[in-house]
Amino acid sequence: MSLRERYIKALRKKAKRGFAGYPVATIAFYGPNDKRASKVAVGIILGEDQSATHLMRWDSADGDVRSDPLLLAEVLAYIRGHGAASVLLADGIIGCPHEEGIDYPEGEVCPVCPFWAHRDRWTGEREH
Repeated sequence: MSLRERYIKALRKKAKRGFAGYPVATIAFYGPNDKRASKVAVGIILGEDQSATHLMRWDSADGDVRSDPLLLAEVLAYIRGHGAASVLLADGIIGCPHEEGIDYPEGEVCPVCPFWAHRDRWTGEREH
């Protein structure tokens, strides 16, 4: 088993266990389209009815973060370092890696990622 497979398997295994208490780690992948994840964001939620208090992001300019064993090792270490009892892993890539209001104006579509313009980030379907 390759390093990449080992880390992906470890993350999926933790997520598959379901809710086992707090802290909860949330993992979301973002990319310019639904094929390449150029960013992963991990949030740590310490308790019920709380927002993520710790947020870390990792980026890859030209690769897919899901295929980078060193990056995945950092993600796993971050989750373990915060003592996450539960892991929520989003299925697939859930949107553009750029942040509205930070990387481009609020209410507009990302000029760098036209794939996500007018598209539902959860289903990938075009909105009408």
